[in-house]
Amino acid sequence: MAKLTLKNEEEKLKEQFAKIDEIAFFNQKKVLNAFIDLKVSSQCFAGSTGYGHGDLGRDTLAKLYAKVFGGESAIISPVLTCGTHAITTVLYGLLRRGDEMLTVTGLPYDTLHDSLFGKGNSSLEDYGVTYKQIELIGEGELDYDKILRVVKKDKPKMLYLQRSRGYSNRKAISPYDMKPLFEEVKKLSKNTFIVVDNCYGEFVDTIEPTDVGADVIVGSLIKNPGGGVAPTGGYIVGSEKAIDLISTRYTNPSLKCEIGSYELGYRLFYQGLFLSPHVVAQALKGSLLVGQIMADKGYNVIPANDEKPQDIIKSIVFDTPEKLIKFVQIVQTVSPVDGFAVPMPWEMPGYQDKVIMAAGTFVSGASIELSCDSPIRAPYVAYFQGGLTYEHIKAFAERLLEAEEF
Repeated sequence: MAKLTLKNEEEKLKEQFAKIDEIAFFNQKKVLNAFIDLKVSSQCFAGSTGYGHGDLGRDTLAKLYAKVFGGESAIISPVLTCGTHAITTVLYGLLRRGDEMLTVTGLPYDTLHDSLFGKGNSSLEDYGVTYKQIELIGEGELDYDKILRVVKKDKPKMLYLQRSRGYSNRKAISPYDMKPLFEEVKKLSKNTFIVVDNCYGEFVDTIEPTDVGADVIVGSLIKNPGGGVAPTGGYIVGSEKAIDLISTRYTNPSLKCEIGSYELGYRLFYQGLFLSPHVVAQALKGSLLVGQIMADKGYNVIPANDEKPQDIIKSIVFDTPEKLIKFVQIVQTVSPVDGFAVPMPWEMPGYQDKVIMAAGTFVSGASIELSCDSPIRAPYVAYFQGGLTYEHIKAFAERLLEAEEF
């Protein structure tokens, strides 16, 4: 086999790169227009203290997210500590004793399991919420027929869809594939809340799940929409009805979104959202480059490089844990922060298996920055994601071409 070079690998990706640039330009204009329409000013960047009554920065940021993501209302807050926290806030806000939660993309992400199951641990099961799960079929497609049969029979209070793959070997779900399902669900059960975990999927396409019928989308600000500069936080965007109910759990029924301060100010949250379409495009290009190299080296990559990505993650399947660990460790060697560290598998809170994670990031754990993680279990899959600049990911790709282990 001829020696792989960065130049040749990039040449194979010219068409995909051009499509990504088109999507980024569309989304950048959408975000820019929202800033202009809402008259965002420097006053919006100021922080507040105490109760935060009348916090202009907080309230305008919520309106901005709602406008950008096609919702009627939103909760955007540094008090939401991570994506899992934001999702759990949604679940507890919308579900009551005797309600059914129907997940249609298999078992949700590992860190949600204790929120769903268990006795005496304040889980949804503990509170009397019924959980039902439908697996994906084929190579990761929604099982439309089975889902609609269950919706027609049960009229679940919530239909929950996880757009990205979590720690599974499937492709991310496209909003275009969600649309026909959501339309039929609303015909069969108009009171069912459709909730989408949108983590890793924001701005990878020109539409979001809220554009095709989702009542709520939810995610983390240290992933795509934070643009690599938001220091913490989560977002929840959706219908007025859904957000009003969720806000009773976010604070309490009498206060809802009328309070909540952040003394450090909101500039980085605004700036991160503005940068996000470009940063996501950089990550997508880098994901394609790394995927092309590993595919040409004979490894299975998910999604394949000739498929349109629906999140920023590229999964690379290894045949041994040693190769997986080495790949993750190489990511760390090109990290701008803690590049000298050597990641090793460890028992990370909220996960079922030991996890190895490379994340030499400016914002701790920010997976919109160049990072990679994996549970140490078969099949041995590295979940490669992020990269604030394409050039940074290209530097990793150069190091990858030199690695004799692969």
